[in-house]
Amino acid sequence: MPQVHGSTVELTHHTERGYTMHILSVWGELACFSRPELKVERWSYPCPTPSAARGIFDAIYAKPPEFRWQVRRIEVLEPPGGPPGAEPISYIALRRNEVKDVVNLTAVEKAMAGKAEIEPIWADGDKALLGSDERGRTQRQTMALRNVRYRLWADIVPWPGFEGRRAALGAQFRRRASQGKCFQQPYLGCREFPAWFELTDESAVAAEPPAPVDMDLGFMLYDVFDLSRPGSATDGPCITLFRAQLRGGVLDVPPFDDPAVLKPVEEGSPC
Repeated sequence: MPQVHGSTVELTHHTERGYTMHILSVWGELACFSRPELKVERWSYPCPTPSAARGIFDAIYAKPPEFRWQVRRIEVLEPPGGPPGAEPISYIALRRNEVKDVVNLTAVEKAMAGKAEIEPIWADGDKALLGSDERGRTQRQTMALRNVRYRLWADIVPWPGFEGRRAALGAQFRRRASQGKCFQQPYLGCREFPAWFELTDESAVAAEPPAPVDMDLGFMLYDVFDLSRPGSATDGPCITLFRAQLRGGVLDVPPFDDPAVLKPVEEGSPC
């Protein structure tokens, strides 16, 4: 059986509501799906956001000019923290040193062309050394989840002009999965928290129902990109939200064009 970075991969697809659904089980020791209202000190939702789930599928197979993934359902297979009977949600407090600077693409291009000196990103230093409090490192706390396991359902949505390739794109995804291929290691909200995964067949879905968890999660981040059209490298962020309800361990995700997905209404918004 093929392996993907220590993960067992099996081949499956499932047809539901007219879509060819691909079912993926994911698990890991740590996860953090940050709530947007708690930006500085990160606090995780108890289950993946649709954008985090989409990123896991993208890590295995993606062709942005031809299609995007539409997450349809997220199931909690085991309450974060342990098996049934354990605490409903188990968080762990992590304190990490994070650099304040980000890579400046323009500066990098100038340095590559020999038009400027390479400007390093400082991992540490005070105002006397760096001349500013905006550089160096800062200490941030993260309230992450422990020992999580989810089941993700998604289907391929081709862009206009590629509708006839839906079956071929799905076959390519299944072929890559069967060969144990992925573009990058999938992760659970943060790159430091790797996700192990397997594609699940229908018998496994029936044999392992979602955990009996009912929660009103409030407004959840849907995505940070405009999913109504193919994107480009110059697109700005497009923040969308929806009201998330866990019922019987299942989070149903509406389509991007559904009125339940709240989109920016400001003039000049990128979406």
